[in-house]
Amino acid sequence: MSPALTESLAELPALLRAHMLLGGSAVAIGVLVGVPLAIIGSECRRVATPLLAFAGLIQTIPALALLALFYPLLLLIGRGTGLPLPALGFLPALIALALYALLPILRNGIAALKGLDPAIVEAANGIGMTRWQRLWLVELPLGAPVMLAGIRTASVWTIGAATLATTVGQPSLGNLIFSGLQTESWVRVLVGCGASALLALSVDAMLALIEHGVAKRSKPLWLSGLGLLIAAMVLTIPFARGESAGTVIIGAKNFSEQYILASMIEDRLKAAGYRTERRDDLGSAVAYRALAAGDIDVYVDYGGTLWANVLGRKDNPPATSVRQQLNEALARRDGVRVLGALGFENAYALAMPRSEAARLGVTTLGDLAGVAPKLRFASDIEFLTRPEWRAVASAYGLRFADQRPYNPTFMYHAVAEGSADVISAFSSDGRIAALDLVTLTDPKHALPSYEALLLLSPARARDGRFAATLQPLIASISIDRMRKAILMVDRDADKRTPAEAAAWLEKR
Repeated sequence: MSPALTESLAELPALLRAHMLLGGSAVAIGVLVGVPLAIIGSECRRVATPLLAFAGLIQTIPALALLALFYPLLLLIGRGTGLPLPALGFLPALIALALYALLPILRNGIAALKGLDPAIVEAANGIGMTRWQRLWLVELPLGAPVMLAGIRTASVWTIGAATLATTVGQPSLGNLIFSGLQTESWVRVLVGCGASALLALSVDAMLALIEHGVAKRSKPLWLSGLGLLIAAMVLTIPFARGESAGTVIIGAKNFSEQYILASMIEDRLKAAGYRTERRDDLGSAVAYRALAAGDIDVYVDYGGTLWANVLGRKDNPPATSVRQQLNEALARRDGVRVLGALGFENAYALAMPRSEAARLGVTTLGDLAGVAPKLRFASDIEFLTRPEWRAVASAYGLRFADQRPYNPTFMYHAVAEGSADVISAFSSDGRIAALDLVTLTDPKHALPSYEALLLLSPARARDGRFAATLQPLIASISIDRMRKAILMVDRDADKRTPAEAAAWLEKR
């Protein structure tokens, strides 16, 4: 059995339980909110129209964007009210997915109740039933099959969308999918996708059994389906361990270097007796805000990213000055501690195939500006929206014929396959040498230094034992070793997992 498959199967049970709990809770809230609203909407068109419009509007927002929006919203609410709202993890994912489940529940519920035969309603009134008696004894039982069909649709949608909860720090089957895509470990992708599909089909089958039993008036049939569904949910509860007191939450962004460094941090903390959990695939802004808010305890970020994105600085002092000013500013502003630099830099650098650069006579970003209108530019997902891109584009007047963001792995594929001519490479990435790319010099120093810095949350910043456990990582990783470790994970043949690459680095 391959290491990737072994690792994926080892992670699967915990991720599956977390996924089931999140998806099941979201659908349950959708039912508890949606069914009463459907009852009200079925009796009043003035209520039904805006309800359906709101639920439809939610569906037009991509699930990933909806999940991401709740993180800053909960942060603002928490700061404004003083309530300790967890802005990362389960709560934002739960709220977003519950809203996402509303439309089919509302639409089918209103259609089921409004579509009843008027003669049946008149007969119920004729025998003297009250409004509530008619609802509970006649309307809901007759409309139940159609309403359950809406709940089935909502369940399948929600289970699929729950894989995206990984991006806001909630463990799910998306952990396997996102990390697999980034490291090109297709085994992890297949395990994650297969488990998600199997879970959706299983839940749909249980709900279909309930729906069929209700439609056929077969009490044993629908009770069997309901019992199976409840049993599946109950089994997740004892194991759905939250972030218990004392557990260290380690953050990581969505590329191989971050997975490797997070594994190194986790190994050291576990060896020192700490309980740990991971929050992988976080965006840059989300990761820092999560650290400042205490939703994660430690992660690695880069000097230039913090300088431009967090402090909003546009000047470009030396790396040591950046590190010192960041340490002072982040501690004063957010209580965050910069423990130190790991010993290497992962800078943004524009790169292109060596042969193409030689043909065009391009060695600097100034040279690139003259031929850029004829070239296609591929960046990672964030770069084109970051201050660094605006600074370098302004400094050199860069205007490309085409600009497209990619997942970092596919960005490298794009330049290797000829779909792109220039990319926003990472200087510590081993694929620069493997693909024979040349990084273009930046004579105007438009891009800042990107030292890899180990950051501690406000609570952990005051923990001397915690800092001492991680202190040996400071100034311990050279750029050459980091490149070799990343290439172990990203190469096509003889691939290693991030944990294996971290162990290799640790030995050195």
